Amino acid sequence: MNEIRCAVKVEALLGEGPVWDEALGRLWFVDIKGRRLHWLDPATDRSGGVDVGLQVTSVAPRAGGPGLLAATEDGVGILDPATGAFEKRFDPEPDRPKNRANDGNVDVNGRYWFGTMDDDQPSTAGAVYSLDADWSWRRVLDGISITNTLVCDPAGKRLYVADSGAARIDVFPIDQAAGTLGSGEEFALVGGDGTGPDGSAVDAEGHLWTAIWGGARLERRSPDGVVERTISLPVKNPTSCAFGGPGLKTLYVTSARQTLTAEGLARYPLSGSLLAFEPGVAGLALPPFAG
Repeated sequence: MNEIRCAVKVEALLGEGPVWDEALGRLWFVDIKGRRLHWLDPATDRSGGVDVGLQVTSVAPRAGGPGLLAATEDGVGILDPATGAFEKRFDPEPDRPKNRANDGNVDVNGRYWFGTMDDDQPSTAGAVYSLDADWSWRRVLDGISITNTLVCDPAGKRLYVADSGAARIDVFPIDQAAGTLGSGEEFALVGGDGTGPDGSAVDAEGHLWTAIWGGARLERRSPDGVVERTISLPVKNPTSCAFGGPGLKTLYVTSARQTLTAEGLARYPLSGSLLAFEPGVAGLALPPFAG
């Protein structure tokens, strides 16, 4: 495993949602509270971004392009990565005005799974949704505090769902024909006492890599939930991770700085930046959103 490095030095308040765009050879990520879309081109080491007029929480390349699929505080739609303009397609929760989207990921079949949460974070008003290529969507889970992870196993048969407020990851069987979930079970209890599971990525061997908010680390779990490896990070609040680069051999990690004190920022000066390292295992290849 190579040493951890800073891939993009940026002071993101709430860096999140890293996703690899194979067609462009580009990694996208967002700053939710900074209302900004960021990108990195590893081949040239160039990076940049664009301001967006609302909180964008996750994005994904689209097979039907142009633009990126984007989940936001105002609903789900298409984001122009050049201008930051957002075209809303639907709002899944008009009856929950305090909610915003949170994590979201495409599965191995091109379906998009995304979650919501109360932006004030005191409730269990969050839910999980699936989105098909024809832009039909459905609520598949409800009653979650902070939805995170939302990644599938290599066979596309199981979806991992983290409830960060409950410091727990559950796993659910996927009905791919219907775009729904069966009865879930506990996969792992993660953290506690101010730490908990945030975003995740699955590698080619079917192991789950999870960013531990407040814990300054990543944890790699086997398909039966056992911690196989722990990676210490130079940021207190890692938020998510995604494999990218040639052969999907690099693991990129987003981070946040919004809750840190001056002392915390002095101790973790890279907070908000995008980190990268080669973990010695490739990532799970994922298609763009099918729509």
